[in-house]
Amino acid sequence: MKTTRKIGVVTALLLSLAVASQAQTQPQSSPSSSSDKFRLSIGPEAGLPLGSFHDAYGSYFGGSVQGELPVVKNLSVILNAGYNDFIVKDGVPLRNLSTLPVKAGLRYYFLPDFLYVQGEAGTSILLNKNDVLADKSADFAYAGSVGVLIPLAKKNYLDVGVRWQGQSSYYDNGSSMNFLGLRVAYTLGF
Repeated sequence: MKTTRKIGVVTALLLSLAVASQAQTQPQSSPSSSSDKFRLSIGPEAGLPLGSFHDAYGSYFGGSVQGELPVVKNLSVILNAGYNDFIVKDGVPLRNLSTLPVKAGLRYYFLPDFLYVQGEAGTSILLNKNDVLADKSADFAYAGSVGVLIPLAKKNYLDVGVRWQGQSSYYDNGSSMNFLGLRVAYTLGF
């Protein structure tokens, strides 16, 4: 629980810095006045497994690539693919889980192209099924995020988001795998 509080404090600090940054930017350099037709972002992710998933796995690290296509004012379609490596806790006789999540969803901006919520659904492919003696090689994954898009330069942004993700188990009769993550990505508008 202490780690979850730390993530909450860091998230609040990042959001505060982002709001201050947005307030100081000039209108011509803000994302809301740009004519981006498509955005591509890439960045690292890290987080903590939750619930019973946390009993065996202490953290995860990875990265993702995400495409964003605006469809109407303040609403975009999202395509996301990445890699996650869930690290086994010391003393647990298991191996790390290596996954490839592929999801699609929607992103809605509460403040035009700045503060957003995002929902996604898709699959998470287990890359080392034989090593971890899993019953399935893919499962259903769904996620919700909240974040900010911070302008860096014209059509360049820093995308900072906190995500909760749930997914079904790779094991028959296994419990779901839930985790909380932080993504910090460099975004380029086209």
